[in-house]
Amino acid sequence: MNGNELSIAIRNCLGVLTTYSEELGDLDQALGDGDLGITVSLGAAAAVAALDALPESDTPSEVVLACAKAFANANPSTMAALVAGALLAGSRVFGDSTTVADDQVGRFALAAAESISQRGKSQVGDKTILDAMFPAAEALLEPNHAVNALDSAISAAELGVITSKELQSRRGRASWLQERSIGLQDPGATAFLRFLQSWKSANTPVESSLTGGNKK
Repeated sequence: MNGNELSIAIRNCLGVLTTYSEELGDLDQALGDGDLGITVSLGAAAAVAALDALPESDTPSEVVLACAKAFANANPSTMAALVAGALLAGSRVFGDSTTVADDQVGRFALAAAESISQRGKSQVGDKTILDAMFPAAEALLEPNHAVNALDSAISAAELGVITSKELQSRRGRASWLQERSIGLQDPGATAFLRFLQSWKSANTPVESSLTGGNKK
């Protein structure tokens, strides 16, 4: 997949992801300040506009960097800053390559998760987006898949979301709820799961080239 193909795939994905904005806003209302749906909607729209303006010759790294800048500029939120930083970290995996190699996808996901962990001073178990991101990255890094790699990542992220319900929030505004956060679904982890699901539903014909999976 070259830079232009990646750009198209991202735009397709974001078009689906925004349909979950209301759900994410409701989940965030229960645990945070309720702005996650708005963050996703504004960030996605800005990223799509930025990608529409890019030349088709741009590399995958340049495509991702355009998304990072647009997403950050569209929102003043902490989540937007974390997502932008994650995309920046992931873009370094692609370097100057003109195409996305299968082995780069898992490393991209891991670099993005590590960036959020470092900048957000959080880890798996803190009831954050990382409870879905790290398991998904590990699934994408697995060299041998019994099923498509994207399906494995979605399953891992979904399990992370389910598991996070029983955790107590330890970061951000959600931590103010203390024990009352137990039993509630983390909006950040859910947003990442919805991103993966949106990628699959919007890009089925090209998903195997961006997930390292062995499509049967």
